[in-house]
Amino acid sequence: MLRAQSLQIRRGQKTVLDGIDLGLEPGQILGVLGPNGAGKSTLLGALSGELPPAAGQVWLDQRPLADWRGAERAQRLAVLPQTSTLDFAFRVEEVVGMGRLPHQTGQVRDDEIVTAALQAADAFHLAGRSYLALSGGERQRVHLARVLAQLWPGESGQTLLLDEPTSMLDPLHQHTTLQAIRTFADRGAAVLIILHDLNLAARYCDRILLLEQGRPHALDSPDVVLRPEPLKAVFGLEVLVQAHPERGHPLIIAR
Repeated sequence: MLRAQSLQIRRGQKTVLDGIDLGLEPGQILGVLGPNGAGKSTLLGALSGELPPAAGQVWLDQRPLADWRGAERAQRLAVLPQTSTLDFAFRVEEVVGMGRLPHQTGQVRDDEIVTAALQAADAFHLAGRSYLALSGGERQRVHLARVLAQLWPGESGQTLLLDEPTSMLDPLHQHTTLQAIRTFADRGAAVLIILHDLNLAARYCDRILLLEQGRPHALDSPDVVLRPEPLKAVFGLEVLVQAHPERGHPLIIAR
């Protein structure tokens, strides 16, 4: 399990993230919400080991994250940043296959996993195409397939960190992407996902961390966090919250 204890991140003399105590649970999706500049991407950078903490610690299982190295760590932890760039005309399946580099499972098995990950990300029809010929949304789905392939098929002890994986997608592919992530978590993986859409978070996340100016404002189930008072306090947004007529999760409507 990936967990943060009394985590603080500083940039120069400024504290940009502070007071973070959380654990990512197997089989669950933790959604991270907050306004621009709240510290969401900073949190992901800290949990992935990209940003060293000024105080506190990030643990993967019972070891500090910094003690994990190379392929051993990559077999347990995969990260999808907000932007992923490639400047070479790799074929789509070659990009997804990069997720298999930490493993020694052989070409036949790797090809099977690449196919399965592309199908899960609703990107199998892109196979054979040049990555550089894809639209922004298509590239985003290919990179999702890459990190799914890295941890495929997803199980307890593996962690997936995702920074706005739906930002370039149309409404249909926002849902297909989050359904793929939900299925991955249901197999046992722990998932953290940064989102901006409150209703997508309400539908797909088991817990919500609401960040405000680098500090946690709330951490609980969607029913508890996605209420008018916390959303007004953090976003300055007046909302109505109703139960979804079919699914029962919170449905947030701006006034």
